[in-house]
Amino acid sequence: MAEISLREVTRDNWRDTLLLSVHPDQQRFIADYTPIAAIALAKAFVRPGGLVWAPYAIYADAEMVGFAELAYVPNSPDQYWVYHFFIDRSHQGKGYGSAALRAFVQMIGEQHPCCRAIQLTVHSENQRAQRLYTGAGFRPIGQEQYGEPVYRLDMQV
Repeated sequence: MAEISLREVTRDNWRDTLLLSVHPDQQRFIADYTPIAAIALAKAFVRPGGLVWAPYAIYADAEMVGFAELAYVPNSPDQYWVYHFFIDRSHQGKGYGSAALRAFVQMIGEQHPCCRAIQLTVHSENQRAQRLYTGAGFRPIGQEQYGEPVYRLDMQV
């Protein structure tokens, strides 16, 4: 398998993120609008909820294959949220999603040592994503945000 890495979205690669997409039947699980990355990049500028929004491109070797965004409150123990996590439709089914999620969690732990928990929401009908997240250790906590169940991963201390 290719080496999976995360790179910040910058002036050098942001246009390429706009080309990423999911299958049409998956779109409603990721974002209300397309291209998905355009919404995520706008959030990095606007900072809804007063959070810092940091977009990342997912690469398999040198090829961009996906996208993820971290929204967080700096130096908080548990206000770290994964949003807009997806693998491009042409690269799905290759194991990149689970490898990228592991790399994302590891990066959050390294860059934010005070982080004790990462949270995300997942559409109740998105069973594929639910399996991905629970396989990585995320667990539903019995709460909802924006009408979706919240999943939480407790970080190793």
